[in-house]
Amino acid sequence: MYFSLMTTASYKAKQYLLASAKALILVITFGYIFYKLKNNPTVDLVDFISLIQQKGSSSIYFLSLFLSLTAANWFFEILKWQTLVSKLEEINFKTAMKQSLASLTVSLATPNRVGEYGAKALFFERSKRKKILFLNFLSGTAQMLATVIFGVIGLFYFLRNFKIDYSIVSFLYFGIGLITFLSIAYYFNKKKQKNKDLTNSKAIRFFKKIPFHIKLKTIVFSIFRYVIFSGMFYCLLLFFGADIAFIEAILLIFSMYLLVSILPTLFIFDVVIRGGVAVWLFSFAGISELVVLPTVLAMWFFNFVLPSLLGSFYIVTYQPATR
Repeated sequence: MYFSLMTTASYKAKQYLLASAKALILVITFGYIFYKLKNNPTVDLVDFISLIQQKGSSSIYFLSLFLSLTAANWFFEILKWQTLVSKLEEINFKTAMKQSLASLTVSLATPNRVGEYGAKALFFERSKRKKILFLNFLSGTAQMLATVIFGVIGLFYFLRNFKIDYSIVSFLYFGIGLITFLSIAYYFNKKKQKNKDLTNSKAIRFFKKIPFHIKLKTIVFSIFRYVIFSGMFYCLLLFFGADIAFIEAILLIFSMYLLVSILPTLFIFDVVIRGGVAVWLFSFAGISELVVLPTVLAMWFFNFVLPSLLGSFYIVTYQPATR
């Protein structure tokens, strides 16, 4: 009798704790979204809405296009995750969508979205969580590989066709930034070395056991995603009034994504830094910041805010895997 009462009390305590954790995650996420939209130092929210309203009836067609591109972007992200997880267990597309969007909601207010790693692992039984962390790492690595490949092409074009001021001050700033980045990377690498959950040798063996077709699909889906959100950025530039040729714009977009990907940022400043890099790059093509900044904000809203709102539903209905 006593044991039964204690078990019931323990179960209720866990349920209360889980409900509190869900509520806290949603409060932090929606608070973060509201803060970013309300106190965005780059674009005033009222001006942003007014700018869209000025487009009149055409904004409806563009909105449909942007929503379609957002859906396509996340379709391939979810498909990529479903493909990777198939190494451990078969899940359907709906389950993969639930895991991907819920983890996005959890990670949105964390630096560089690191919270996504732990969030996805919680959907699986404990014996598989170490490998799930590694699969999520592979997913991010494949996306970064696409960013680097296209980004190098974009940077080559940028450096070849635009006059850059290589002053001593610029080199000093670059050196300071590089040292800072390497220091942070070294710190996190040391932290990772202390984690014995999945050693390097085990990770290599696990990677080799992943079938080639899964690795290939992961890279292909990452490239599809990259092409989609790069094209979406270009369409948003046109929507906000940019006058720029497709080839020039897309190569600058490639450069921008590479630069913002290698910059370590705190979650409070992510949109600011992305906006700053984009404004700097497109200024060489004569594109005003009044066009670039709304584009950056719109990209963040479509590809992160809207999916995180859907993901919040999955947070509410989440039940931990306990096997």
